[in-house]
Amino acid sequence: MIDDILLEAEEKMDRAVEVARAEFGNIRTGRANSAMFEQLLVEYYGAPTPMQQLASFQIPEARTVLITPFDRSATAEILRTLRESDLGVNPTDDGNVIRVTLPALTEERRKEYVKQAKNKGEDARVAVRAVRRKAKEALDRLKKDGEAGEDEVARAEKTLEEVTKSHVDQIDKMLATKESELLTI
Repeated sequence: MIDDILLEAEEKMDRAVEVARAEFGNIRTGRANSAMFEQLLVEYYGAPTPMQQLASFQIPEARTVLITPFDRSATAEILRTLRESDLGVNPTDDGNVIRVTLPALTEERRKEYVKQAKNKGEDARVAVRAVRRKAKEALDRLKKDGEAGEDEVARAEKTLEEVTKSHVDQIDKMLATKESELLTI
Protein backbone atom coordinates (compact mmCIF):
# COMPACT_ATOMS: atom_id res chain seq x y z
CA MET A 1 0.00 0.00 0.00
CA ILE A 2 2.82 2.40 0.90
CA ASP A 3 4.64 1.53 -2.33
CA ASP A 4 1.50 2.31 -4.33
CA ILE A 5 1.19 5.74 -2.72
CA LEU A 6 4.86 6.54 -3.39
CA LEU A 7 4.70 5.27 -6.97
CA GLU A 8 1.58 7.28 -7.74
CA ALA A 9 3.13 10.42 -6.21
CA GLU A 10 6.30 9.98 -8.26
CA GLU A 11 4.31 9.52 -11.49
CA LYS A 12 2.31 12.69 -10.80
CA MET A 13 5.51 14.60 -10.02
CA ASP A 14 7.03 13.34 -13.28
CA ARG A 15 4.00 14.68 -15.14
CA ALA A 16 4.36 18.06 -13.40
CA VAL A 17 8.02 18.21 -14.52
CA GLU A 18 7.03 17.33 -18.11
CA VAL A 19 4.37 20.05 -18.11
CA ALA A 20 6.99 22.51 -16.86
CA ARG A 21 9.37 21.40 -19.63
CA ALA A 22 6.66 22.00 -22.24
CA GLU A 23 5.79 25.39 -20.71
CA PHE A 24 9.45 26.45 -20.76
CA GLY A 25 9.68 25.33 -24.39
CA ASN A 26 6.83 27.63 -25.32
CA ILE A 27 8.60 30.72 -23.99
CA ARG A 28 10.37 32.41 -26.85
CA THR A 29 14.13 32.83 -26.75
CA GLY A 30 16.31 34.66 -29.26
CA ARG A 31 16.41 31.53 -31.40
CA ALA A 32 13.58 30.07 -33.42
CA ASN A 33 12.20 26.67 -32.47
CA SER A 34 9.05 24.83 -33.47
CA ALA A 35 7.92 24.45 -29.82
CA MET A 36 6.95 28.15 -29.88
CA PHE A 37 4.00 27.23 -32.11
CA GLU A 38 2.69 24.21 -30.13
CA GLN A 39 0.07 26.16 -28.19
CA LEU A 40 -1.33 27.97 -31.23
CA LEU A 41 -4.73 26.74 -32.38
CA VAL A 42 -5.83 27.44 -35.94
CA GLU A 43 -9.50 27.54 -36.93
CA TYR A 44 -9.57 24.74 -39.53
CA TYR A 45 -12.96 23.81 -41.02
CA GLY A 46 -14.70 25.15 -37.93
CA ALA A 47 -12.57 23.29 -35.40
CA PRO A 48 -9.61 24.66 -33.42
CA THR A 49 -6.66 22.55 -34.58
CA PRO A 50 -3.06 22.64 -33.29
CA MET A 51 -0.80 24.29 -35.85
CA GLN A 52 1.62 21.32 -35.62
CA GLN A 53 -1.07 19.16 -37.28
CA LEU A 54 -1.58 21.57 -40.17
CA ALA A 55 1.96 22.35 -41.26
CA SER A 56 5.61 21.34 -41.16
CA PHE A 57 8.26 23.60 -39.67
CA GLN A 58 11.82 24.25 -40.85
CA ILE A 59 14.39 26.47 -39.21
CA PRO A 60 16.99 27.50 -41.82
CA GLU A 61 18.45 30.34 -39.70
CA ALA A 62 18.54 31.24 -36.01
CA ARG A 63 15.62 33.70 -36.23
CA THR A 64 13.70 32.39 -39.25
CA VAL A 65 10.99 29.73 -39.38
CA LEU A 66 9.52 28.37 -42.60
CA ILE A 67 6.02 26.96 -42.19
CA THR A 68 4.73 24.75 -44.99
CA PRO A 69 0.97 24.11 -44.72
CA PHE A 70 -0.15 20.61 -45.69
CA ASP A 71 -3.38 22.10 -47.04
CA ARG A 72 -3.00 25.40 -48.93
CA SER A 73 -6.56 26.38 -48.01
CA ALA A 74 -5.45 26.70 -44.37
CA THR A 75 -2.77 29.31 -45.17
CA ALA A 76 -4.96 32.36 -44.49
CA GLU A 77 -6.06 31.03 -41.09
CA ILE A 78 -2.47 30.11 -40.14
CA LEU A 79 -1.35 33.64 -41.06
CA ARG A 80 -4.18 35.17 -39.02
CA THR A 81 -3.37 32.98 -36.00
CA LEU A 82 0.32 33.92 -36.18
CA ARG A 83 -0.44 37.64 -36.38
CA GLU A 84 -2.86 37.48 -33.44
CA SER A 85 -0.53 35.40 -31.25
CA ASP A 86 1.63 36.90 -28.51
CA LEU A 87 4.81 35.95 -30.38
CA GLY A 88 5.13 39.44 -31.83
CA VAL A 89 5.76 38.25 -35.40
CA ASN A 90 4.58 39.43 -38.80
CA PRO A 91 4.51 36.39 -41.10
CA THR A 92 4.74 36.66 -44.88
CA ASP A 93 3.32 34.27 -47.45
CA ASP A 94 5.32 33.71 -50.64
CA GLY A 95 2.83 31.29 -52.18
CA ASN A 96 4.55 28.09 -51.08
CA VAL A 97 5.69 28.68 -47.52
CA ILE A 98 4.94 31.09 -44.72
CA ARG A 99 8.11 32.86 -43.59
CA VAL A 100 8.26 34.00 -39.98
CA THR A 101 11.21 36.20 -39.03
CA LEU A 102 11.50 36.66 -35.31
CA PRO A 103 12.48 40.15 -34.24
CA ALA A 104 15.50 40.51 -31.98
CA LEU A 105 14.51 40.53 -28.33
CA THR A 106 14.88 43.80 -26.49
CA GLU A 107 16.34 43.79 -22.98
CA GLU A 108 12.91 44.69 -21.58
CA ARG A 109 11.26 41.81 -23.44
CA ARG A 110 13.94 39.38 -22.25
CA LYS A 111 13.31 40.37 -18.64
CA GLU A 112 9.58 39.94 -19.20
CA TYR A 113 10.17 36.41 -20.53
CA VAL A 114 12.44 35.60 -17.55
CA LYS A 115 9.64 36.72 -15.21
CA GLN A 116 7.19 34.53 -17.15
CA ALA A 117 9.59 31.57 -16.88
CA LYS A 118 9.97 32.09 -13.12
CA ASN A 119 6.17 32.12 -12.72
CA LYS A 120 5.86 28.86 -14.67
CA GLY A 121 8.67 27.34 -12.61
CA GLU A 122 6.93 28.33 -9.39
CA ASP A 123 3.65 26.86 -10.66
CA ALA A 124 5.44 23.57 -11.34
CA ARG A 125 7.06 23.55 -7.88
CA VAL A 126 3.64 24.21 -6.30
CA ALA A 127 2.18 21.29 -8.27
CA VAL A 128 4.96 18.97 -7.04
CA ARG A 129 4.44 20.11 -3.45
CA ALA A 130 0.68 19.53 -3.75
CA VAL A 131 1.35 15.96 -4.85
CA ARG A 132 3.69 15.55 -1.86
CA ARG A 133 1.03 16.89 0.52
CA LYS A 134 -1.62 14.49 -0.80
CA ALA A 135 0.76 11.52 -0.55
CA LYS A 136 1.74 12.51 2.99
CA GLU A 137 -1.93 12.73 3.98
CA ALA A 138 -2.50 9.23 2.56
CA LEU A 139 0.50 7.92 4.54
CA ASP A 140 -0.80 9.56 7.71
CA ARG A 141 -4.20 7.91 7.15
CA LEU A 142 -2.49 4.52 6.86
CA LYS A 143 -0.68 5.11 10.14
CA LYS A 144 -3.84 6.38 11.87
CA ASP A 145 -5.92 3.42 10.65
CA GLY A 146 -3.25 1.00 11.84
CA GLU A 147 -2.62 -0.43 8.34
CA ALA A 148 1.09 0.44 8.58
CA GLY A 149 3.55 0.90 11.41
CA GLU A 150 5.13 4.19 12.42
CA ASP A 151 8.59 3.11 11.23
CA GLU A 152 7.28 2.12 7.79
CA VAL A 153 5.44 5.42 7.40
CA ALA A 154 8.49 7.40 8.59
CA ARG A 155 10.69 5.64 5.98
CA ALA A 156 8.07 6.29 3.30
CA GLU A 157 7.88 9.97 4.25
CA LYS A 158 11.66 10.24 4.03
CA THR A 159 11.57 8.64 0.57
CA LEU A 160 8.74 10.99 -0.42
CA GLU A 161 10.84 14.01 0.63
CA GLU A 162 13.80 12.74 -1.42
CA VAL A 163 11.61 12.23 -4.50
CA THR A 164 10.07 15.68 -4.04
CA LYS A 165 13.49 17.31 -3.71
CA SER A 166 14.78 15.60 -6.87
CA HIS A 167 11.74 16.80 -8.87
CA VAL A 168 12.01 20.36 -7.54
CA ASP A 169 15.72 20.31 -8.39
CA GLN A 170 14.90 19.21 -11.96
CA ILE A 171 12.48 22.13 -12.30
CA ASP A 172 15.06 24.56 -10.88
CA LYS A 173 17.70 23.28 -13.31
CA MET A 174 15.33 23.70 -16.28
CA LEU A 175 14.47 27.21 -15.07
CA ALA A 176 18.14 28.17 -14.75
CA THR A 177 18.82 26.87 -18.27
CA LYS A 178 15.86 28.80 -19.67
CA GLU A 179 16.95 31.99 -17.89
CA SER A 180 20.47 31.73 -19.31
CA GLU A 181 19.00 31.14 -22.81
CA LEU A 182 16.78 34.19 -22.45
CA LEU A 183 19.50 36.49 -21.18
CA THR A 184 22.10 35.39 -23.76
CA ILE A 185 22.21 37.83 -26.64
